[in-house]
Amino acid sequence: MSKIKNAFKNGKAFIAFLTAGDPSIEKTEEFILEMVKAGADLIEIGIPFSDPIAEGAVIQSANVRALNAGTTTDKVFELVKSVRTKTDVPIVFLTYLNPVFKYGFDRFFKTCSETGVDGIIIPDMPYNEKSECFAVAEKYGVDIISMIAPTSDQRIKEIASQAKGFVYVVSSMGVTGVRSEITTDLNTILKSIKSATSTPTAIGFGISTPEQAKEMAKIADGVIVGSAIVKIIEKYGDEAGTYLYEYVKSMKSSIS
Repeated sequence: MSKIKNAFKNGKAFIAFLTAGDPSIEKTEEFILEMVKAGADLIEIGIPFSDPIAEGAVIQSANVRALNAGTTTDKVFELVKSVRTKTDVPIVFLTYLNPVFKYGFDRFFKTCSETGVDGIIIPDMPYNEKSECFAVAEKYGVDIISMIAPTSDQRIKEIASQAKGFVYVVSSMGVTGVRSEITTDLNTILKSIKSATSTPTAIGFGISTPEQAKEMAKIADGVIVGSAIVKIIEKYGDEAGTYLYEYVKSMKSSIS
């Protein structure tokens, strides 16, 4: 049974993203545990991939560093297995369809179930072509997280009505990355989603400051932060743990 709903049971959820293997698998585990200690309610782990089309420069660079460090999908699964001995925080993968397909749908989701992965986000999987992947994920109790972007328009309610885990609401057009301002009419999008499902919503793409997080948490059930966290790791490397703790603590406090 997916633990994702637990992330939303005590108020607004703070969802923290990082790329596995940047700068090493061992440090990724340390960083995850620091962020959980600081109040992260759900951890989103990026499986490094050579062509992460939804990512901006910050996370693309993290993918390159992780791949150069020898990170593989099997090593990421081992990471989750180790993290699971220390915390029961909900864990979601972010990866692309190609690595899942190459690993084999059945083998991939079976391993997710065995190691303790609760859900997965696949940004490049077309909604119309989700059936095969969804069926296998469901078989092993892994939630495929639906993404709703400003361009989803007429399909918002259809996508939302079938959502599992949480609905990932994309705040802005384009790729991931820190934004100084978010101008999308998210109120209207959130109202449409909530009219179609009781599944929690979380807004991502561009959120980096406590002020932004506080504003987003007024209309959604949670906020997702990735690039700002990855930038801290890029800046401080092996020593990033303390800085991540302080950052996540400040962000969680802003939405509590």
